[in-house]
Amino acid sequence: MDLDLTYPAVSDLRRRARRRVPHFAFEYLDSSTGRELQATRNRDALDAVLFMPDILKGAIDPQFETTFMGQTYSRPFGIAPVGMAGVMWPGAERYLSGFAQKARIPYGLSTVATRLPEEIGPIAGDMGWFQLYCPSDPDIRRDMLRRARDAGFTKLILTVDVPDDSRRERQRRAKLSLPPKITPRVIWEVLTHPQWALGTLRTGAPRLRLPESYVDTSQSRSSLAHAGHIIRGAPDWDTLSALRDEWSGDLLVKGVMCPDAAKKLVTAGVDAIWVSNHTARQFEPGPASIDALPDIRKAVGPDMPLIFDSGVASGMDVLRALALGADFVMLGRAWHYAVGALGARGPEHLMHILTDDMKLNMAQIGVQNLGALSERLIRPPAK
Repeated sequence: MDLDLTYPAVSDLRRRARRRVPHFAFEYLDSSTGRELQATRNRDALDAVLFMPDILKGAIDPQFETTFMGQTYSRPFGIAPVGMAGVMWPGAERYLSGFAQKARIPYGLSTVATRLPEEIGPIAGDMGWFQLYCPSDPDIRRDMLRRARDAGFTKLILTVDVPDDSRRERQRRAKLSLPPKITPRVIWEVLTHPQWALGTLRTGAPRLRLPESYVDTSQSRSSLAHAGHIIRGAPDWDTLSALRDEWSGDLLVKGVMCPDAAKKLVTAGVDAIWVSNHTARQFEPGPASIDALPDIRKAVGPDMPLIFDSGVASGMDVLRALALGADFVMLGRAWHYAVGALGARGPEHLMHILTDDMKLNMAQIGVQNLGALSERLIRPPAK
């Protein structure tokens, strides 16, 4: 099968993944919150970023190797942390971390992954970043940091845009719980998706292994009160200060949309700011991430490392974010659609889709390097 003809876009991978994984798993990954208006806003705002194409520029052969925060990556994009990735496809964390190491792009492991940092850290190697949902107990927090450090993770991502739950109505309608409750509906969904079922049989039922190592899992709880939810705290500026003291590597703060907050983060000594609205999973009536990006770049100046995510679904979207001030771009859902669609073959094919899309669009724009993209932006007239 020629994958490039059968699955030429992320949307094709999404459609195939939807057929191959149980409904409750797909809804977990694919859903946003409320009526999903912010997800639409993210997409519309990205589509509104336009470039003026140029002509007679000769052969365009851009090089995508990127140095970011002292590390060299083969592309200016990577794999964002996605909680419960093993629910979407059995072994997803292993597939993606192994691919990241081979492809030389970063891989983010979530606190609420279904595998432990001790397992994934050695696979990701020097491409591994660890994402922290900060526990309320400082002793648990420090132990998690120790475990991540000992597993080889050098960058810590503090996610700050989950101060409380979001309702994620689609996810609730799908009756998702962790671990999945055995009901007639769940049994039917599993039996009608045999490849997912066999993979889960081999890897074991998806569990939040890191948070569960700090709680008594024998107690009966609400399906929404999983171990990660139980230990999660509500970090504040004092928490950030403590993390800065306790973590000796790079400290990244993810979920920033406010320019004033971004300036305060610079003063607090963080090493990078991650512009994100959690891909519309947390809060519906907020701005599109791509609309927030230029104001945050202006607020923090040209030298502060900026990462962008939220709704990125193509190589063209990567170019848009870089043109508007991002130094690096992360994708979450797309990589998991790829694994759900094609298993171990998925990440490499997605890498090809993104890279080829970037290259061909840069030829149309008429720029040889990523740094020249902003010069070809079509800027809206001043209001």
